[in-house]
Amino acid sequence: MNTAVINVKVNPELKNQAKNLADELGFSLSSLVNACLKQMVRSRSVSFSVREEPTPYMLKLLEESKKDIKAGRISPTFSNAEDAIKWLNSPKKKYANKV
Repeated sequence: MNTAVINVKVNPELKNQAKNLADELGFSLSSLVNACLKQMVRSRSVSFSVREEPTPYMLKLLEESKKDIKAGRISPTFSNAEDAIKWLNSPKKKYANKV
C-alpha cells in the first residue's frame, strides 16, 4: 500500500494522551488519524463531539440541590419575571410543596 507522510505539530502531552487512548482502544494513532481523514472526505464535513464531565464543584452543587429538593426548599412556579423577583426579594417567601 502506498502511503504519504503528514507532519503535524501538536503538543507533546496531547500526542501522548492520544496515543495512550488509541492503545487502550486497540488502535494505532496512525489508523485513527486515517479514519478521521477518510470520514472527513466521505462526509465533506468536520464534526467534533465533546463529552462533558462535571467538575467536583458541580457535583457538590448537584448534591446540595438534591438535598434542597428532598427538604422541600424549591420555589413555586411563576408566570412572569416580576413575580419571581418579588418572591426572591420577599423575607417571608414560602416554598412550594415537595415534588
